[in-house]
Amino acid sequence: MRTSYRMTAGLLSVLALAGCATPPMGPMVEVIPGPNKGFDAFQEDQGVCRGFAYSQVAGQAEAANQRAVGGTVLSTVIGAGLGAALGGGRGAVVGAATGAGIGAGLNSGATAGAQYGIQAQYDAAFSQCMYSRGNQVPGYGPVYAPTYAPTSYYDEASNLVRAVQAELNRLLYMKGLPDGVAGPQTVSAIRAYERANGLPVDGAASPYLLDRLRNTSS
Repeated sequence: MRTSYRMTAGLLSVLALAGCATPPMGPMVEVIPGPNKGFDAFQEDQGVCRGFAYSQVAGQAEAANQRAVGGTVLSTVIGAGLGAALGGGRGAVVGAATGAGIGAGLNSGATAGAQYGIQAQYDAAFSQCMYSRGNQVPGYGPVYAPTYAPTSYYDEASNLVRAVQAELNRLLYMKGLPDGVAGPQTVSAIRAYERANGLPVDGAASPYLLDRLRNTSS
């Protein structure tokens, strides 16, 4: 009987360890050196990105294996209990072996799924790292710099002042080429218009002021 228990324990160990998840040995994606990048620099990028990718999945294989072993042990205990209830000691041995086999079979599928997920996460981290270092990665399009500079706050403010100056010229509150600079002449002209039209006098260009100017007949 003792020998049978040792055989069951050995079977449990073999089944529990079969199909264990392992840390990725390396990337499973093809990466090409970026334009004008030498092979030495490319190898350095690979080393850095392998380390980064590994750090993103560290410990996940061990955790998956622990879950699988735990599931197999639970199946073994349940099988042994049912076997003992039905057939005594020998039934417990048979039940334990059966439970171990079922548990290992179920958990090997879960472990394989975990292995696939770990590799996919590793590959994604590696690809992102290599792409960020200027290499060509399938599925990652080239980054194009914009062909125009976005309008800044200062450009918008200058355009507003220029439009206000044009309206003040139209209404004869000031004379001169609109330059987008709110100098003393512009401030004085805005104040004159504000006083003449019952507005709060602050001498500042604003969208509201521009709208009033545009709706004022010359």
